[in-house]
Amino acid sequence: MVDESMPFVSIIMPIRNEAGFIERAIRSILENDYPPDKMEILVVDGMSNDGTREIVERLREQDSRVSLYNNEQKIVPTAMNIGIANTKGRVIIRVDGHVVVAEDFIKESVRQLQNHPEAWCVGGSIETVSSTYIGKAIASAMSTPISVGNAMFRLGNYEGFVDTIAFGAYWRWVFDKIGLFDEELVRNQDDEFNLRIILAGGKIWMSKSIRSTYFSRGSLSKLWKQYFQYGFWRIRTLQKHYRPGAVRRFVPLLFVLSFIILISAGFFWYGFWWLLFIELTLYVIGLVYGSVDVGRKSGWQYAPLAPVVFAILHFGYGIGSLWGVIRFVVLRGKGMQKPEDVKLSR
Repeated sequence: MVDESMPFVSIIMPIRNEAGFIERAIRSILENDYPPDKMEILVVDGMSNDGTREIVERLREQDSRVSLYNNEQKIVPTAMNIGIANTKGRVIIRVDGHVVVAEDFIKESVRQLQNHPEAWCVGGSIETVSSTYIGKAIASAMSTPISVGNAMFRLGNYEGFVDTIAFGAYWRWVFDKIGLFDEELVRNQDDEFNLRIILAGGKIWMSKSIRSTYFSRGSLSKLWKQYFQYGFWRIRTLQKHYRPGAVRRFVPLLFVLSFIILISAGFFWYGFWWLLFIELTLYVIGLVYGSVDVGRKSGWQYAPLAPVVFAILHFGYGIGSLWGVIRFVVLRGKGMQKPEDVKLSR
């Protein structure tokens, strides 16, 4: 008889150029306490050229549960769709190459799906870490509300329904019901898919028992690029699936616009520059408050860099959103080319 309490699980890993992280990511999955004969790992590689493929091939030779597929488009949604087309599991989980999962990650994901039949997707919190000072400062700053708002999977210590989740576990029938990942979206494809779940009547459950560790970027410039892209593609997502509750997604955009408007209007009446000064003062107070929070929780050595990280997150996302409005709303996407060199990680 088939043990329905232990369904076959397929782990999809969309990756590209993850030579420094991929082996420990895959091994953390292989070492999970889930029955070995009821899981598989599908690594979908965006044509890596840094030695990643050779590492995966070696692991594949050592363990038949690991398989490798090519993703010539080099972006996450195509990787996920290639993986889904080749899975055999009743449960499908996304895990990125920059992630190490807890030893009970798979078991807890399945258990939460079974315990919450109203949930079409479940996931947990992410502990963000790094080995460098800048990376640790970024990780610390991204674990506070002032940087990520109500993204509960980044804040942790929460149990309940959420709007979206990272590294979610889905019942396979969900993809049959609402379709695959949107291959137009270079970024935000998981958020867009989770939004479709909610719009179709499903729910997303977050549990503290599902744990993973994410190795953050160690570069401020890469962080800027990442959040600029998030903001840019968020506009396209909202174009496709706008709903009233999505107004909070426009806060970084409105914040950036307020600066532009007040600076420009100040040339006609200096009173607007006083309003800009007040806004800047309040913003700096918020940055200081957030930095104190980082210092208390993670160490005071990271507090000085925290305001820079916060500003990169806020302005990167906001300016990216503004550029998204110009490209998708004003220009209606004319001249858009799908970039092929976007790193396949969160």
